[in-house]
Amino acid sequence: MPASRGHTTIDLEARQLFCERDDRVLFDELDLRVKNGDLLQLAGPNGAGKTTLLRLLSGLNRDYEGELLWNGQPLYDDYSSYSAQRLYQGHLAAVKKPLTPLENLRWLVSQWQVAEDDLWQALDDVELGGFEETPCQQLSAGQQRRVALA
Repeated sequence: MPASRGHTTIDLEARQLFCERDDRVLFDELDLRVKNGDLLQLAGPNGAGKTTLLRLLSGLNRDYEGELLWNGQPLYDDYSSYSAQRLYQGHLAAVKKPLTPLENLRWLVSQWQVAEDDLWQALDDVELGGFEETPCQQLSAGQQRRVALA
């Protein structure tokens, strides 16, 4: 839905989020609004709940109290639309290191019908052209992350 003149649509909103781990409160009464194009930076010491919050916002963790809204509606009412428009990149690259970048992509999309040319294009898009047949364990950490992004 387009934003009306003078009004900005909020794409993702958290209201009164509460989360605890091992009887320790990570956050309480957390409110957050992120619009398309916004940049969100989380800072804090290890164990403060940064990754937990990101996993909640990405829909990968439902262990919380409060509300998560996507375009004004409860996140899980239209989760397929939300998940199609977000990308969560965790600490690890999430690639199978013995496989090449091309083999990783083939494995990932094996459940869908994806043209081989699209896989090659995805690798080119993340500047991995020429590394298609190199085992990921031989790639740098940054290159492995680009395989995950492809």
